[in-house]
Amino acid sequence: MAKAKGQYRFSFGPWNIDEGADPFGPPVRKPQGLAKKIKMAKKLGFDGVQFHDDDAVPDLDSKSHAEIVKEAAQVRRMLDREGLKAEFTAPRLWFSPETIDGAYTNNNARLRKYAIDRTKICIDINNVLGGSWIVLWLAREGSYVRESKNPRESVLRIRDALDEMLDYDPKVRILIEPKPNEPVDSAIIPTLGHAIGLSYMTIDPDRVGCLCETAHSLLAGLDPSDDMAYALAHEKLKSVHLNDQGGLKFDQDKTFGCHNLRVAFNQVRVLEEYSYGRNGEWVGLDVKAMRTQKQRGNTKHLSTSRERFLFLLEKVCTLDKKLEAQLIAVRDYEELDRYIVCHLMGVKYSG
Repeated sequence: MAKAKGQYRFSFGPWNIDEGADPFGPPVRKPQGLAKKIKMAKKLGFDGVQFHDDDAVPDLDSKSHAEIVKEAAQVRRMLDREGLKAEFTAPRLWFSPETIDGAYTNNNARLRKYAIDRTKICIDINNVLGGSWIVLWLAREGSYVRESKNPRESVLRIRDALDEMLDYDPKVRILIEPKPNEPVDSAIIPTLGHAIGLSYMTIDPDRVGCLCETAHSLLAGLDPSDDMAYALAHEKLKSVHLNDQGGLKFDQDKTFGCHNLRVAFNQVRVLEEYSYGRNGEWVGLDVKAMRTQKQRGNTKHLSTSRERFLFLLEKVCTLDKKLEAQLIAVRDYEELDRYIVCHLMGVKYSG
């Protein structure tokens, strides 16, 4: 196998070892504490942990700033003991009763201020944890009834929120994680293209990038490898959330590559061709165990996703680039398609 050009560090979030609740049923597995999940990460071959602000500091709205910093420091010590890094911290703004109608796009100015203040606290937590990024999943920045919000004004309100974050901490770096729908019917910033456009509207575009999630691109009817490539062309792809998706349903966060191995292959291929990771980017796995999975095997989806990424990386690195170039030159895409499928299946190719 040719040596990989990229440098791949893997992360996941505590929510990825979950209790199996879904929109139609309650939890089926027992909850596990953060300390245990952090210990699991290293054993599973991961290098980092992703956080929501209240993963690190539960019930933070009821705590003083000093208490928040103290608890975040305790989590930092847990990471240091295990030789792990924090990849990012994200404000969990979609859970709060103050953000029922959105955070930065809320129609109520007082509640928009709550969202900004909460994000500033998240930035402080991230600094204590040593995270590289603040990630904004703009979960409720949209509408159920389009006429309930002015879409142009909503874009500008998100921009203003980003500007306030950038002004609050001159070192903060922000990633926008777009999604076309769910929980809202229609999102204000639904795709990577929208997120990249938004980044250029801010006071410091160099500190605003994007995080591409496989399932979110698929829910928008797009190929995630194309989304990644577009963001890479703008030098804006700073993290990925790899998973899989079975059709245009709710966001399933299935094990990476389990539904469409070729789509997964092309995501790894785009990253490897760019030498992804050499500028500090992470490979985040945002995957959840099937609801049917029993307690004892509640981390298989994580180890399998990492294993499958490395399997596909090997397929990318052993691809016959000379043959590929020859077939492209003569425009024999039928044969190229045949070769790629043979290569992925491990079937000996005879041209």
